[in-house]
Amino acid sequence: MSRRVLVTGAGSGFGRAMAARFVRAGDRVLVSDVDGAAAATVAKELGELATAVTLDVTSDASWADAIAWCEREWDGLDILINNAGVGAGGRIEKVELADWDWIWDINVMGLVRGIRGTVPIFKRQRSGHIVNIASLAAIMNLPGMAPYNVTKGGVVALSETLRYELEPYNVATTVVCPGFVRTNLTERMRTPDPAALKLTAKLMDASTVTADDVAEMVFAAVRDKRFMVLTHKEGRQSHRLKRFLPRVVDRRVREYWARLLPSMERGDA
Repeated sequence: MSRRVLVTGAGSGFGRAMAARFVRAGDRVLVSDVDGAAAATVAKELGELATAVTLDVTSDASWADAIAWCEREWDGLDILINNAGVGAGGRIEKVELADWDWIWDINVMGLVRGIRGTVPIFKRQRSGHIVNIASLAAIMNLPGMAPYNVTKGGVVALSETLRYELEPYNVATTVVCPGFVRTNLTERMRTPDPAALKLTAKLMDASTVTADDVAEMVFAAVRDKRFMVLTHKEGRQSHRLKRFLPRVVDRRVREYWARLLPSMERGDA
C-alpha cells in the first residue's frame, strides 16, 4: 500500500535523496522546502508520486498549511521526516546570540512545530512514524561547534522522549545521526571562525558516505522500526568508544582541538 510521506528540507541534500527513495518504493511524497522553487524542481524530477509545497519550518502558519494539505489531499499522513536543518559553530564567546536563536528555531523548534501538528493525526490513525535527522555531533560534542551540538543533542533527546511517549499509539520514532556527508550545509552555515567552516567543508568533501546511502539507511530503519541510525562506520566506532572507553575519546578530542584552535585564533580562512 502506498504510504504518505512528508519530507522537510527536500529541495536538496538528504531531503532530496530521501524523497527519491520513498518515491522509488511507490510511496506518495510531499516534497517541502523553504525554497519553493527547489522543492518544485525536485518534485518534477520525481514524477507523479511527488508534490511540492513551500514550507518554512520556523512558521506555525506554514506548518499548518502543509499539514492541512496532507489531511485534505491524502486524508492523513504515515511518515514525517524532519530533515530541514542548518549549521552554526565557532568559539563560544564569538558566536552571536542571534545565531543561537536562528539555529535553535530551525533545528529544534522546526521539528517541534511539525511533530505537534502531525501527532494528532497519528494518534487518530493509531499509526505513524516520525524520523528526525540529528547528527553525530549530538554524540561527540566536538569543541568549536556548540550551537550545532546543542541543537542536534536536543533532537536526540526529543526523539528518545517520543519513542516512549508515542509507542502506546503505535507511532514509531527514528533518529538519524549522520557523520560528514557532501551536502549544501556549509552554504548557510554561520560562524565567526573561518577555520571552522573550512574544516567542515574539507571533512564533507572527504566523506565516502553519500546522501543516497543515508536515504537507503533511513528507508530500512522505517521498514524495521529501528530507533537509532548511525550512518558512518567511524560514527559507530566513536559511539562505542565513548560508552566503553571514554578516556580514549577524551584524548582524541583534545588532540583534535589542539590542532584546530591555533587556526581559529589566527583567524585563518
